[in-house]
Amino acid sequence: MLNFIWIGFFLVAFCFASFNWLVLGHTDSYSLIMQAIFVAAKGAFEIALGLVGIMALWLGIMRVGERAGFLQGLTWLMSPLFRRLFPDVPANHPALGAITMNMAANMLGLDNAATPIGIKAMQELQTLNTDKTTASDAQILFMVINASSVTLLPVTIFTYRAQAGAHDPTDVFIPILIATYCSTMAGLLATAFFQRINLLDKVVLGYLAAISALVFGLVAYFARLPADEMVRQSGLISNFLLFGLITAFIGAAAFKRVNAYEAFIEGAKEGFHTAVTIIPYLVAMLVAIAVFRASGALDLVLNGIRHVVVMLGWDTRFVDALPTALMKPLSGSGSRAIMIDTMHTFGADSFAGRLAAVIQGSTETTFYVLAVYFGAVGIQRVRHAVTCGLIADLGGLLAAIAVTYLFFG
Repeated sequence: MLNFIWIGFFLVAFCFASFNWLVLGHTDSYSLIMQAIFVAAKGAFEIALGLVGIMALWLGIMRVGERAGFLQGLTWLMSPLFRRLFPDVPANHPALGAITMNMAANMLGLDNAATPIGIKAMQELQTLNTDKTTASDAQILFMVINASSVTLLPVTIFTYRAQAGAHDPTDVFIPILIATYCSTMAGLLATAFFQRINLLDKVVLGYLAAISALVFGLVAYFARLPADEMVRQSGLISNFLLFGLITAFIGAAAFKRVNAYEAFIEGAKEGFHTAVTIIPYLVAMLVAIAVFRASGALDLVLNGIRHVVVMLGWDTRFVDALPTALMKPLSGSGSRAIMIDTMHTFGADSFAGRLAAVIQGSTETTFYVLAVYFGAVGIQRVRHAVTCGLIADLGGLLAAIAVTYLFFG
C-alpha cells in the first residue's frame, strides 16, 4: 500500500507539472519541483538528526518505567476488563496475559515492545481459532483496539513538535487523550455491535464509566475557561502530569532497587537507533509529499474540500490538516511525514499544525496493524475488522477536529 501511495505521488505530480507547462505555459513547474525535492531531502535528514537526543531521552525514561514495574501494574489493572471483552478466551489462557501486556505497552508508548507482544497475543488467540484462515471475534476486537491507539504518552508527537519549534510541545497532550478515547470508544462500540458483546456488564460499565468520567470531566473543566487560560492551564497540567510520571518512574525504580541509570542508557541507545533508522523513510515520504505539493496537486485537492466547506458555512482552518487524516489509516510513516510537512508549512503552533498532531495521536495505522497482526498468523478473511477499524479512525478524526477547536480555536 505504501509503495502504491509513494509512486502515485510522483506520477500525479508529473501529470500536473506537465499540464502546467503544456497547457498553462508555466515553464518553471519542473524547476520548482526539483527545488522542492532537494529542500525536502535536506530537511528530512535535519529533522531526523534533531530527533536523536529527544528520542534517546524519552525511550530511556520509558525503559526505566518498564523496569520499575509500571507495565506489570497496568497489566494487573486492565485484566478484569479484558476477561469480559474477550468472552471466548478462557480465564487462564496465555492470550489474556499477552493482550494486557500489549495494551499496557501501548499505553506507555513502548511501540517496540508492544508490537512483538501483540503478535504473540494474536498467535495465542489463533490457537483458539477454529477456522485458521478467518479472523475470530477475539482477534478482530484485539486488532481494532490496537488500531484505535490507546496511548497515554504520545512521546513521538511531542518529539516532532519540539523539533518543529513548538513553544510548548506537550500542549496537545490532553486533546490527544480525548481524541484517542473517542476513537477507542467508536471502535469498541462498532465491534460490540457486530459481535454482540455485552457492554452492560457491571465490570465493563465500571471501567468505561471511570474512563469516561475522567475524559468528560477534563472537557467540562476546560470548556468553561477563556481561550488563553485554557491553553495555559492545559500546558501546565500536561507538563505536570508528564514530569510527575517521569519522577514516579525514577522513584519506583529507586524503591525497587532497579539500576535506573543502566535502564535509561539501554533505552536511550534504542532511541538513538530508532532516530537513525527513520532517516530513509522520512526522506522518501517528505520528498514525495514535497513533489505532490510543489506540482499544485495537493492545493487542488484541498481547495476542492475547502470550497465544499465554505458552501456549508463552516470554518475552513481544519482543511489544511486533512492530508494527515487521509493518510493515517494507510501508512504510519506517511501520515507522520505529512504531519511534519504541515507543521513546517503552517507552523507547529498554528491551528493546522496542532490539529495534525492531534489527528496523528488519535488513532493507529489501521491497515498496517491489520497486515502485521493478521499476517503473522495467516489470516486471509478479516470479516468486519476493516469496517470497525475505519469507524474508529472516523471517530478519532471528528473528535480531533472538535477538541482542537475547543482548546486552540
